[in-house]
Amino acid sequence: MNRVAIVVLNWNGIKDTLLCLDSLSNQTYKNFHIIVVDNGSIDNSRELLDKYQRKHADKVDVIYNPHNFGFAGGVNTGIERALNEDFEYVALFNNDAVADKNWLKELVETATDKKVGISTGLLLHENGKTIDSTGDWFSKWGLAFPRNRGDSADVAPKAGEVFGATGGATLYKTDLFKDIGLFDEDFFAYYEDADISFRAQLAGWKVAYTPKAIAYHKQGATSSKIPGFTTYHTFKNLPLLFIKNVPRELLLTVGVRFYLAYWLILLNAIAKGSGAPAVKGAWMSFILGFKKLSERRQIQANKKVSTAYIKSILWDDLPPDQTGIRKFRKIFTGKD
Repeated sequence: MNRVAIVVLNWNGIKDTLLCLDSLSNQTYKNFHIIVVDNGSIDNSRELLDKYQRKHADKVDVIYNPHNFGFAGGVNTGIERALNEDFEYVALFNNDAVADKNWLKELVETATDKKVGISTGLLLHENGKTIDSTGDWFSKWGLAFPRNRGDSADVAPKAGEVFGATGGATLYKTDLFKDIGLFDEDFFAYYEDADISFRAQLAGWKVAYTPKAIAYHKQGATSSKIPGFTTYHTFKNLPLLFIKNVPRELLLTVGVRFYLAYWLILLNAIAKGSGAPAVKGAWMSFILGFKKLSERRQIQANKKVSTAYIKSILWDDLPPDQTGIRKFRKIFTGKD
C-alpha cells in the first residue's frame, strides 16, 4: 500500500483546521501521515496544534514556518518533507475543508495508472448542494477557472481526464514533483495549482478526476481575512501562468484573447473600486514576467506532448462567469 503524506496548511484558522484534521484522521485508507504546516500564525494555533500533535503523535507532524510563505511556499514546506521521507504520494487539503471518509482511498485508486500524476475529486461547497470544483480548465482565452463551479451536485460529471486540479483537495505523485518541480512560490496564492497542472500536462503527465472522492469546502475562509488579497494575486498571477506555459504555436491566438480579456477585467476592477490592488498586481506581473521568461525556456524545452494535444484539452470559450467580456465580444462579433 503506497504511503501518502497529507499536507494541510494553517494560517490563523485553527478552528477550521482542527475540524479538517479530524475528518482526515478518519479516512478508510490507512497508510497516510498528516503534515500540518503552520504559516506563521499569530493566533493560538501553535498551542492547539501542539496539543493535537501530542494526542495523535503516530499520525500527525507539525512544521512551523517563521512567517507566511503563501499557499505555494507553505505547501512546498510539507512537500519537501514528504520527498525527504520517500512518500509515494502527497495529498494537499485545504484547512477550511472536510473530507468524506473514502476521499483518500478513491484518489489513490484513481492515480494507479502510471500516466496519471495528479488525481482530484468532487469538491463541494460546505452545504453539499453545489459544486466548488471538479478540476480546472484553461481557456483558449488564457484564463484558468474551476470546472463546474456553482453547478448542482446532482449533475457532477463522470470520472475522466481533466486539464488541471485544485490544490485544495488533490493527490500528487511525488515522482511528478521530482520531474517538474514544486509549486511556484512567486504565485504566493491563486493559480499556482493551474500552473503546476499545466506544467504536468506539458511534461506528459495526465490529470484524472473521480466523483467518488468527495470533500466539502468553506470557500474563501482564509483569503477573505485580507482586503484586496484575491484581486492583487489574480492580476499578478494570470500573466505569469500564460507566460510560462502556453506553447509557442499558441502564443499569438491565445495571447491576443488573453490580453484583451485581462485589460478589460482590469478596467472593470478599477471601475468597481478595486483599482489599487488590481494595478499593483498588474505591475508586479510585469516585473516578475522577465523572470518567468527564463523559466519558460526550460519548461518548453522539456515539453513531451504535441501542441495539438495541448490545444485539444483547452476550454474552447470564455469562462462561464465572464459575462462582461461576452457582452463586449457580442458588440463586435454578434456572438454571445
